[in-house]
Amino acid sequence: MIYLLSAVIVVVLATGVVVLVGMEPIPDATKPVKRPSAMSRSLPTAAPVVEPVAPLKRRREAHLLVLGERTLSDEVVARVRGRTGVTAVEQVDAARLTIAGRNVATMGVDPSSFRSYTPGPTARSDSLWQSIAAGDAAVSFGLETDGGLALGSSIQAAGQNLRIGAVATMGLGIVDAVVSRRTALRLGLPQKNALLVSAPRADSARLKDALSRKLPRGVQVVVLKPAFTPARTRRLPSSLPDERIRAVLAAAASKLGAPYVWGAEGPDAFDCSGLIQWAFGRAGILLPRVTHQQFASGPQVPFAQIRPGDLIFWRLDPTNPGYISHAAIYWGDGKMIQAPRTGDVVKIVPVHTRNLAGVVRVTGGN
Repeated sequence: MIYLLSAVIVVVLATGVVVLVGMEPIPDATKPVKRPSAMSRSLPTAAPVVEPVAPLKRRREAHLLVLGERTLSDEVVARVRGRTGVTAVEQVDAARLTIAGRNVATMGVDPSSFRSYTPGPTARSDSLWQSIAAGDAAVSFGLETDGGLALGSSIQAAGQNLRIGAVATMGLGIVDAVVSRRTALRLGLPQKNALLVSAPRADSARLKDALSRKLPRGVQVVVLKPAFTPARTRRLPSSLPDERIRAVLAAAASKLGAPYVWGAEGPDAFDCSGLIQWAFGRAGILLPRVTHQQFASGPQVPFAQIRPGDLIFWRLDPTNPGYISHAAIYWGDGKMIQAPRTGDVVKIVPVHTRNLAGVVRVTGGN
């Protein structure tokens, strides 16, 4: 599911980890937590002997991820902290972890400090972060609904038992599971091999390039929230050449009936963004892997000006309503081709506009 991260690191550990180079009181463990809002869900923690999570003091936004195969040196951390435009750095553990048989991008975090980098409703939920501190995992809305990791279930992760204690998207599209750093160590994740970088006044793309030139070989820098480009209303961008559009649509149509599988990239099963990346790839166009990055892969155009081959995006995640969580390819004649959800297959259906985030026109590629 993670294009940028999965493309650069191939180290497999014996534990099953692929290294990715208004506060409510803590609830009583004997009765279910009331869902605080439609934005997040959590279960009471079953492990009472843990240090309390610090209250949320302020919120930050993560713009870049600096990623290594192993623990980043103090020198690397200092270089990142000292870069002009960087206002905060958070050390985390980052890996692709085998969870219930699925390859899941996972972070090990300090709940007290990492919470400030998450969307407001998630950041403010004391019970959610106390659950993580007690040894539970929080998984994304997509991993629960389409990945089958149900809230409250106990599953196997890297050969260890792990309880799903919360469902809450963390606002980082490349991450679908979060655990405490203590749990991450138990699961075999590399320690402090990644940095979340907050640089609200910097151009993320330029900062990425500047850091990449200064950091050691093998340390990757990824833009977490690429900016999208709105189209000018009076001069719409041109579509791809007709032959490329036909190639994209033919590739997607060749997979009609293929099952939806969370995280699948083809060729026999797909999730929504996996189908898009695969179909455009068959036409020689390289697109990012995940939906929110695909949303930034071209200029936005008005829905009334949609053309075959344009990408359609929706916001469907109740744990983070601003997040782009589903995508499809416009087929033409009011229809789209998509990989919808678990239990369904790649199909052509009428376009719907409920929770529509926008339409993006892919204008070029490799």
